[in-house]
Amino acid sequence: MLDFHYNIALVVGALLSALAALLHLCIIVGGPRWYRFFGAGERLASEAAAGRWWPHIVTFGIACVLTVWAAYALSGAGVIAPLPWLKAALCAITAVYLLRGAAGFALLLWPQQQYSTAFVINSSLICLGYGMVHLWGLWQVWSVL
Repeated sequence: MLDFHYNIALVVGALLSALAALLHLCIIVGGPRWYRFFGAGERLASEAAAGRWWPHIVTFGIACVLTVWAAYALSGAGVIAPLPWLKAALCAITAVYLLRGAAGFALLLWPQQQYSTAFVINSSLICLGYGMVHLWGLWQVWSVL
């Protein structure tokens, strides 16, 4: 029988962050249609269609941050060696996911928003879900970090 001593919630959190990072890379490759489909906004999609690099740079930056977050979750789970400032980083990552999720719903209170309601709701639910998974894992490993 296999005996795993990894925190499953943080492993799942790492996989979710890695999946989000991969999706951001796919959006860069997919181009303007993908920017539109995933709700990045017409401005980003139009700029990408015009051949400007900044939408790709921003999207790549997000993918890089999400990859680092996946590494921190794996570190907190015990899969890889402890990374610097592990406890503080996991707290910050969890807080960003939860706050991003909550902030999305707060945006719906302003009627003159420039974002798609479906995008705001879906991305907020995703971020809240990611945040809850991280929070659950963080709570489980808190005493050993």
